[in-house]
Amino acid sequence: MNKNVKFVLDHFEEVLASIFIVITTSLVILNVFLRYFMKTGLFWTEEVTTSCFVWSVFLGAAAGYRRGMHIGVDLLVNKLPGPLRKLVRILVDIVLLVTNGYLFYLSIIFIQLSYIKPTAVLGVSSAWVSGALVVGFGLTTIYSVGHLWRDLRKEPANGKEEK
Repeated sequence: MNKNVKFVLDHFEEVLASIFIVITTSLVILNVFLRYFMKTGLFWTEEVTTSCFVWSVFLGAAAGYRRGMHIGVDLLVNKLPGPLRKLVRILVDIVLLVTNGYLFYLSIIFIQLSYIKPTAVLGVSSAWVSGALVVGFGLTTIYSVGHLWRDLRKEPANGKEEK
């Protein structure tokens, strides 16, 4: 497999979030230029930039969760002996799986309710914006299963857990 294709597949959330951020930034800069120098503006940019920003936030959050990059306070957990530390991590994984799964379920209900509501300016379905919730929480739920599976399978080496 091509190196670039593999990179994009391994980092698809970051790639998509980056594209949405580039669109957001470009449209804001364009609209500022048009307003201040051309004395006109694009009426739809606020809605599009807000939507792109929402998508970038939820995709970025899923990517951060996938890679374990969210802030966590594990000072006390790291002081525990190996088997107890593993148990705590598994319990946390279960709590996060249930929480993310429930948020995914709620986001599906929310998108069903927002589907018929058009956006204020462009008049497209609000589901296009709300879809970021379903994708973001769906991915975090999938990654929660992966984290739980990884922690269940992780065996301590020489009686000590690897970091």
